[in-house]
Amino acid sequence: MTADRWYVLVEEDTRATRRADGVELKLHRWTLVATHAVDGGEEAARALAEEAALRHLPDLIARHTRPGDVPARHAFVTSDGSWLVLLKHQHRECHVRITTARLVHSSGEVQAPPRTLKDKFRTALDGPAPAPAPWTPQAGHGAPEYPYSGAPGPDGRD
Repeated sequence: MTADRWYVLVEEDTRATRRADGVELKLHRWTLVATHAVDGGEEAARALAEEAALRHLPDLIARHTRPGDVPARHAFVTSDGSWLVLLKHQHRECHVRITTARLVHSSGEVQAPPRTLKDKFRTALDGPAPAPAPWTPQAGHGAPEYPYSGAPGPDGRD
């Protein structure tokens, strides 16, 4: 667990063009391209997010601009305080999403120790170990105490 700290997150709509059966497909995917730690609280993060919305230049646009080029920029602030920015330059178009977020948990990667030769042989003969069970909420923490089957539960609600 870490202390609460505010960040500005910058996501870009990355596009890949693929051809399949003579049709050109433009595939879009949001990618987190930057995280900026903010010294200060939520208000400082909101101010930095606004600056990023007005100044950030995505790679798709930046790699095709010349010195002095300024792409068209339409910055929208949503009701939750995040920014959606539409940039256009020549025939290229890109979307950027900028949000503020509070980091409430962070943990490092943990790798299992290397397997011994005996374990490798055991796996080859017995098959792989069963997969871990998926996470499910504990009873009493907002989850119903009965599995959902489409029928009303013991209290008469769905």
